[in-house]
Amino acid sequence: MDKTLRIGLVVGEASGDTLAVGLMKEIKKRYPDAIFEGIGGPKMIAQGFNSFFDQERLAVMGLIEPLKRLPELLKIRREIIQYFSEHRPDVFVGVDSPDFNLTIEEKLRAQGIKTTHYVSPSVWAWRQGRVKKIARACDLMLTLLPFEAEFYKDHNVAVEFVGHPLANEFTHLHSQTAAQQQLHLKPTAKTIAIMPGSREAEVRLIAPEFLQAAAIIHAVDSEFQFVIPAANEKRFAQLQELLKQYDSLPVTLVLKQSKEAMMASNFVMIASGTTTLEAMLLGKPMVIGYRMAWLSFQIMKALAKIKHVGLPNLLAGKTIVPELLQNDLSAQGVADVALEAFSNPNKTELLTEEFHRLSQQLRQNANLKAADAILKLIS
Repeated sequence: MDKTLRIGLVVGEASGDTLAVGLMKEIKKRYPDAIFEGIGGPKMIAQGFNSFFDQERLAVMGLIEPLKRLPELLKIRREIIQYFSEHRPDVFVGVDSPDFNLTIEEKLRAQGIKTTHYVSPSVWAWRQGRVKKIARACDLMLTLLPFEAEFYKDHNVAVEFVGHPLANEFTHLHSQTAAQQQLHLKPTAKTIAIMPGSREAEVRLIAPEFLQAAAIIHAVDSEFQFVIPAANEKRFAQLQELLKQYDSLPVTLVLKQSKEAMMASNFVMIASGTTTLEAMLLGKPMVIGYRMAWLSFQIMKALAKIKHVGLPNLLAGKTIVPELLQNDLSAQGVADVALEAFSNPNKTELLTEEFHRLSQQLRQNANLKAADAILKLIS
């Protein structure tokens, strides 16, 4: 390629920032002068990415909530389409955020621009009719999970299973003691990480149940300690405010450092999402809790084609991790699961072995495979 490589990227949230920066680094190994621009997060920007908008403007959850910000989101999307129509990239890559990115991909592809979607939407789980739009929108779908690729092959959509980048980064071999020292935690075998999500609404709806569960656990056994990694400065301030109600609870609130918090822990209270996969890759027993706006949940429940939401359960094809969703999410329920995990080490050991087996499926050197697939598409 005798001209400077230009790649358009739009990333809607923190997990996508991590995926995209790994992709950028791999492409830069072969094309050091490559230009990356669009919408990205802090990790991408640190690698020289030119972001036209703050990534957090796209980080909205549920089905109803985005409607409140629809005019702003539509304006951003129009401007992105116009920019890349006038400044044509060699390829446009939409990372996750399908409701936002697929329309961009469809518009650009209609103009002859190569398009890739990185991270499959949960089309195999609900709203399966979206696969028709996906077929129109992208020249190539890159999936993180093996069963996703099978779905697209069945629907004649070009697809590449690349595995999950975190599977190569996260292993069971990290030192719990070193992580506890790094986070200034007491060296104890009873450490619980509390991870209520990275979005404002997630923390607002889920964190109170997790914190009350921690209070119940601590009342049963005062040897427990807790650590909460805040996803960003805004969530740190939000959690700080919530913690004012729990002055006597031994909680350490840290900024970011979610990997270290999980490494330091024996058990994780966790919101449904990518972090459940991270916990699985680290071999950490967990309880998955999630709650969203009532109407969004009812719509998703009516359209869902699957029995599970947690990634460990989806990969296993069965329930290996308890899921407490919506009205089933309660402080007592979370506490009961956590206490049972500590009282039944044999069960916990079997779970860890299952986690290791599932993790092996995902170790594909995903950053390299994704970069290879995209560069092959361009050529």
